[in-house]
Amino acid sequence: MPFNLPIALTWLRVAAIPLVVAVFYLPNNWLTPFDKNLTATIIFVFAAVTDWLDGFLARRMKQESAFGQFLDPVADKLIVAASLLVLLNMDRVQVWVALIIIGREITISALREWMALLGAGKSVAVHMVGKLKTTAQLVAIPFLLLNDTLFGWLNCALVGTWLIWIACFLTLWSMFYYMKKALPQLVDKAE
Repeated sequence: MPFNLPIALTWLRVAAIPLVVAVFYLPNNWLTPFDKNLTATIIFVFAAVTDWLDGFLARRMKQESAFGQFLDPVADKLIVAASLLVLLNMDRVQVWVALIIIGREITISALREWMALLGAGKSVAVHMVGKLKTTAQLVAIPFLLLNDTLFGWLNCALVGTWLIWIACFLTLWSMFYYMKKALPQLVDKAE
């Protein structure tokens, strides 16, 4: 297993997952509810920035690896799923949104594994629509975590809700895109 700066950043993102969750379980005399929201938001934004930075550095420093290509999307999916479950627990996101986003991740991960077994893994390689989906999720979730008013007028809960619905639409779109790409191989192997 290689270890370099991009992979270290990805591991930092994995380490941030329990921190985002744990912040909300601290006693209120340690952190106020607002401080919990702000701390979780800062941790999540840091993790989201490392998502971009680790890929950029891996390409720039020519340190791309198969392990990094495996760990990066796993870290993304885990932090999004953990954050959605926290938001669901706090009634800041609807159940159907969490089910669609988490269900899509499980479905596409299984599809990619199956396609790799069939020797057709490239047909479901990461596409721009998948990157848009991830970006939309990583932008929406901090607004929902913060759940306050910014600059005296920006309602984070409302903005976050609209953005997570857009992310949900992109999540479905990307799932159908990958399923459509895989369908010819699946039909061919089923015969």
